[in-house]
Amino acid sequence: MPEACRTAPPPRRLVHRLPVRLRQHWKLLAALVVVTVTLAAAFGQTTIRPYITGDVAVMRSEITDNIAGTVDLFDPAVEHSLVVDITPAEYQAMVSAYESDGEKKWVTADVTLDGTVISDAAVRLKGNSTLMGLRGDFPPPGEGAGPAGPPPGGPPHGAPGAPGAGPPPGDLKGDPMAMFHNADPEDPTTLPLLISFNENADGRGYQGMTELSVRPGTPVLNEALALSLTAATGQPTQRFAYAAYTINGQTTTRLLLEHPDETYAETLFDSPGYLYKADANSTLAFKSTDQSAYAGQFKQINSAEAGNLAPIINFLRWLEAADEDEFDAHLADWVDVDSFARYVATQNLLINADDMAGPGQNYYLWFDLATKKLSVLSWDLNLAMVGDAAIGPDDKVELPPPPPGVNLPEPPGGFEALFKGNPLKERFLASTEFAPAYHDAYWELYDEMYADGRAQALLDRIAATIPLTDGLSREDLNQAVQSTRDWIDQRVNRLEELRPR
Repeated sequence: MPEACRTAPPPRRLVHRLPVRLRQHWKLLAALVVVTVTLAAAFGQTTIRPYITGDVAVMRSEITDNIAGTVDLFDPAVEHSLVVDITPAEYQAMVSAYESDGEKKWVTADVTLDGTVISDAAVRLKGNSTLMGLRGDFPPPGEGAGPAGPPPGGPPHGAPGAPGAGPPPGDLKGDPMAMFHNADPEDPTTLPLLISFNENADGRGYQGMTELSVRPGTPVLNEALALSLTAATGQPTQRFAYAAYTINGQTTTRLLLEHPDETYAETLFDSPGYLYKADANSTLAFKSTDQSAYAGQFKQINSAEAGNLAPIINFLRWLEAADEDEFDAHLADWVDVDSFARYVATQNLLINADDMAGPGQNYYLWFDLATKKLSVLSWDLNLAMVGDAAIGPDDKVELPPPPPGVNLPEPPGGFEALFKGNPLKERFLASTEFAPAYHDAYWELYDEMYADGRAQALLDRIAATIPLTDGLSREDLNQAVQSTRDWIDQRVNRLEELRPR
């Protein structure tokens, strides 16, 4: 008989079937079992809040290869240019992926910004309603979609052209619906793009940015002016620049917009925090304490490795359970109320119906780790300053209807599905507790934006930076400037009538 069999002590044979580490720490295990049983007996009927992963510290992202460029991209005193070259195969792959199933596929491209060549950058399509023409979701320019007439509540993402509306946000050239169907794969200048400097090269950035958005339409003065007015009032927004834009040999004028990324999040406020983007399909509703229930609802922009949606989930659970008294008494424990009052007032002053309550759910959430409060940041202002200029501070801002003769096909789920609203904004505006803060913020911001010709002066400065190209003539630019100027005058005249004396 082997020596090992003779010397193995029979009384401990069962114990040795357990793993070595478990045998070594059996006392600790026994203690944990006792504690667990005790807690179960004491708190068996108590709901314990599940722990959601995520470090309280913000993990900062670093750009290790920061391309300096020749000039500051956002210097308005400089003429800017952007050239994008995509091989035919890569271009077709990008378009085909979206046409087949809506995938926004990254493809490789060479990008030249203000003369600086960035090889092997990545580009993909960007947007929702502006890309619908690629999938045949809208009729060709100038054609309707049957006898049904304009949809109730207006089309997806609105349509300029209603009385009092200002400049349309795109290359409309007489067709107010062109922003929805002018995405043409035969004309790459019509496709809104997102450029990534680090998708194909980890750590690479351009002047501290990892992404840059090429906005659709020209000259989109309304968006540039709305961004400028938001910045002028000290609220977080995005930087922009106009550039002569050439893609695969075709040239036009385009607005380039800073796209919020990890580095953007790190520059927003003095204290650290988490930045989240609301998806176009999101709803500000509590679903579960399980973070996976919010997939496709909110995207964490910085410290994404931490996967910490706890600030949003905890707030949504409170918001759903809070009655009117609780909402009024404790909203300030969860939300920076003063900042939110300014955000909501700004959206009304700019007549932006596609904000956090619009069909695009266009907003970011910032959770400040110092104050433990949420703030709302504006995003995607391409439909600001095009609605009814007569809207007052207590009027609901809605997307303008299509002009006569323009009919739209009904989207899946019906038109009502596009207008989800937002419970936080709606409850805030309906609350008598927060009405004074909202109205105070409204008229303070009115003075900062419109009083003494400030919006008009900003418009002139912006227009002076816009390059003329094959896609934008001097006549078209002058017409857009005058249209915007007329809208501002209408807005100021109406608000002066409504202003408390």
